[in-house]
Amino acid sequence: MLTYVLFAIGFVFLIKGADYLVDGSSSIAQRIGISQLVIGLTIVSFGTSAPELIVNIMASLKGAGDIGIGNVLGSNIANILLILGVAGVIYPLRIQKSTTWKEVPLNFLSAFVLLALANDVIIDGASSSVISRIDGIILMLFFVIFVYYTIGLAKAEKSNDGNTKKYSILKSVIMVVVGIVGLAFGGQWVVNGAVEIAAYFGLSQALIGLTIVAVGTSLPELATSAVAAYKRNADIAIGNVVGSNLFNIFWVLGLSALIKPLPFRSEINTDILVYLAAALLLFLFAFTGKKEHVSRSDGVIFLCCYGAYLVFLIIRG
Repeated sequence: MLTYVLFAIGFVFLIKGADYLVDGSSSIAQRIGISQLVIGLTIVSFGTSAPELIVNIMASLKGAGDIGIGNVLGSNIANILLILGVAGVIYPLRIQKSTTWKEVPLNFLSAFVLLALANDVIIDGASSSVISRIDGIILMLFFVIFVYYTIGLAKAEKSNDGNTKKYSILKSVIMVVVGIVGLAFGGQWVVNGAVEIAAYFGLSQALIGLTIVAVGTSLPELATSAVAAYKRNADIAIGNVVGSNLFNIFWVLGLSALIKPLPFRSEINTDILVYLAAALLLFLFAFTGKKEHVSRSDGVIFLCCYGAYLVFLIIRG
């Protein structure tokens, strides 16, 4: 009963945590003079990736590799198709040129790197595939490159949102910390409740990882991007999604593999390709319709694609 009570309370923590995180991080961006996009790519995306990190560490320690890998890939697909879909329907999102030509292509790169590292059977002719500790180190080196890139971006781009409400630095930092804590606890409680409900109906571990756990750990990104879109902070909404995707593969999956190598099943390649297709769709939307925007119609297309993906997963079992 307690699990189900926390499941309900978790949603409250997610919404309020997202609210504090968006307001606090926007204020910090204004105070120190850097862009909303940089804040979205760093503080916000790291904070909203906390549930994925927690779940994957637990999954690695318990040897539940399917949940760990499924959680990351399912979350990344949900980040683009579900979260940007919802955010775009709430309010059309302007995409920065740097996002179109740099951050989104980095999502392509993360998918190709994962394909190369995980497919030992195809590439090396091994008897089985595994994301090893060496692979984990390689992923984390890519994460270091991403951090270096965002530092350069912070120096190049200045804050351009004069409408953001400003708080003192101390209050802004407290709001960010409280927001991240709320997201972490809320996400964990929602996931625990969802997993218990799924287990009750006898769903497989892989299906739980790619759907219930993935969507559950993406709820912070969903709440944050939805709130950011409602408050017209498009850069935080977009930066949160593309940044979280890179955090998830390079940092979360890399650290998980360092803790314990993750067995990789070849059928999961399909989900990597779906993630790649979702990133490609985002890239194409920057040049169609109202250019450099995720429009409401684009958001609807994203949501329809995500619905189709869920149907595919259920049929695949």
